[in-house]
Amino acid sequence: MPQICDSLEKAAVDPRIKGIVVEINPLAIGWSKVQELRRYIQLFRDSGKFTIAYMKIAGEKEYYLSTAFEEVYVAPSASVRLAGFSVAGTFLRGVLEKVGVEPQVQRIGEYKSAGDQLLRKDMSPAQREQLTELLDDIYEHFLDTVAAARGKTREEVAALLDRGVYDNEVFASEGWVDGLKYEDEIIDDLKKRTGGKDDEVTKVGLSKYSRVSRSAFGLNGKKRIAILRAGGAILGKAAGGLGGSGGSITPDGIIPKLRALAKDKKIAGVVLRVDSPGGDALASDLMWREIRKLAEKKPVVACMGDVAASGGY
Repeated sequence: MPQICDSLEKAAVDPRIKGIVVEINPLAIGWSKVQELRRYIQLFRDSGKFTIAYMKIAGEKEYYLSTAFEEVYVAPSASVRLAGFSVAGTFLRGVLEKVGVEPQVQRIGEYKSAGDQLLRKDMSPAQREQLTELLDDIYEHFLDTVAAARGKTREEVAALLDRGVYDNEVFASEGWVDGLKYEDEIIDDLKKRTGGKDDEVTKVGLSKYSRVSRSAFGLNGKKRIAILRAGGAILGKAAGGLGGSGGSITPDGIIPKLRALAKDKKIAGVVLRVDSPGGDALASDLMWREIRKLAEKKPVVACMGDVAASGGY
């Protein structure tokens, strides 16, 4: 994710880059990351260069992301499913009763719903309330964003979801995508746009382009904003003793970095990117203390990812 966003920012000002083409596959990320990625694509598009999205399998997340591109194409036989939004829970109390297991869960507050999976047979009113709020927020944002991007009204976008369209010809004829094309047709079009040889596309891949220095385009100044990413469950100590590794957040991994950022005179401020469901209370408190100390020396801004719950919050 950071590699993609950084490359889009560089490519927007790189005179060698004429445009981008992205095949959007099923996304295994949450809505927060999809929204962030979409903003960077929009930043690139604002540079005036061409942007093309191509999809073979797509749901709401994939289609939402595609609307940041100027041109959106799907394969004629693509599986595009836009059927609206829902959320559900799994509750195991009934199963546990049948096997003679009595769950014991410590919790504080009615909205602390993680233990409900073991304690309840159905969704609590408090959990239903908070999930409904999240779902409504995502739904409203989807309507506004897609409507603005595709030149539709909110009512038209809502009607599309309610209709449950599965016919790609309908998506194309009504302007939800710009056409139905096979991959070779996209490639033939790119050969003309990139001005290379007749039999190949002049291109550079993400892996190679990500190694291009930001300083080559004047994107690095004397003062910098550091981004410290904290993702995963919060543990007192990571397995193997490597703090912050293996998808976890630990004091041993985060605190030395915070202290180093406090001393680094080239760092003007820090963005703390949190993507965590929480975990160890003591570890959370120790890191919280160091963040507050860092904030006494330079600005610190918290940026929430897909999850920022409990100790992560």
